[in-house]
Amino acid sequence: MSPVTRAELEALDARDPLAPFRERFDLPDGVIYLDGNSLGALPRPTAKRVQELVTREWGQDLIRSWNVHGWIDLPRRVGAKIARLIGAAPDEVVVCDSTSINLFKVLAAALRLRPERRVILSDTGNFPTDLYMAQGLVELLGQQHEVRIVDERDVLNAIDDQVAVVMLTQVNYRTGYLHDMAAITRRAHERGALVIWDLAHSAGALPVDLNGCGVDFAVGCGYKYLNGGPGAPAFLFVAKKWQAHVRSPLWGWLGHAEPFAFELTYRPADGIGRFLCGTPPVLSMAALEVGVDFLLEADIEAVRHKSQLLGHHFIALADQELVPFGFEVTSPRDPNRRGSQVSLRHPEGYPMVQALISRGIIGDFRAPDILRFGLAPLYVRYVDVWETVMALREIVETRAWDRPEFRRRAKVT
Repeated sequence: MSPVTRAELEALDARDPLAPFRERFDLPDGVIYLDGNSLGALPRPTAKRVQELVTREWGQDLIRSWNVHGWIDLPRRVGAKIARLIGAAPDEVVVCDSTSINLFKVLAAALRLRPERRVILSDTGNFPTDLYMAQGLVELLGQQHEVRIVDERDVLNAIDDQVAVVMLTQVNYRTGYLHDMAAITRRAHERGALVIWDLAHSAGALPVDLNGCGVDFAVGCGYKYLNGGPGAPAFLFVAKKWQAHVRSPLWGWLGHAEPFAFELTYRPADGIGRFLCGTPPVLSMAALEVGVDFLLEADIEAVRHKSQLLGHHFIALADQELVPFGFEVTSPRDPNRRGSQVSLRHPEGYPMVQALISRGIIGDFRAPDILRFGLAPLYVRYVDVWETVMALREIVETRAWDRPEFRRRAKVT
């Protein structure tokens, strides 16, 4: 294989059909941002939209805005837009709460559909909060269930007749390993189990086809590839075939059939609305809607194609420039098994990431030793990959990472 060159990557940028999107994000000058898999960049229209909401809708129209400006419809309206990104029907997705809370809701609902089974199956690559929520639910239910955790490569073989729910994150947050959603969902259904997919690292980064794969439930994050802003609300999906048969374990007033009847007894709303709980966070939902609208303008297949090419060149450059210095590529090399990130492993990963950040190249670190680089195709350039790898090589060669300020662990890594 011939060496990767900067000129080659500049040529890819010059003919990139997604390149115009980059100018529509408010990125700081001189910064290479490779952490969109933790917090997406700021779309330029977001600030104007939020300011308009604050000054006119809240400031002038006040409480009338729930009706006049449709605040009350935001959870369903934005949910219907997200549905287009994940292969769902408009009335199968709603925006609300956090990913953790939504997982708790759909997991409790799914377990009630399989009362004779006791196993929640997950894997070692799942995001810890998903496992914690499952473990907490098991304790709440009186230890009647078991959270069984297997290696991510063994999931298919681990689905047996004891499993009630298979609960997985589609893309491993550490390595970027991408599960085969269709194959796992099919095997789960063959064994009588239900499936819950966490789309936190896939929605907005790659094509997702929940209904095409026959998925039962899903949850996802609003502040990563959907660019909804820090702490943006999450979303949940319930397949239409289950909506009349399940209830959320959290009976909030907006999940009531008639919220403003103010009845003293709960009656669940029809359809996906029964999974709503409290009052929607209007400011953050408005910001999320801008980010989702951006993605709906892009061709998701083009987004995925660029993501795979970015990853390919990042890995090739890492092999070329970094592996001789003790780095290991921990992301899958097969582009069809890799999400929109590349992860490297090195014992001094944390101070190396801090040294990169000090140079304006923002990735992140995941314990114990992973340097993680998110490849958000709407604003990451091919040449950014070159700059990152070359900066990292220089940091290693000069031991620039070996400074006390880079070794001090911040609260957020």
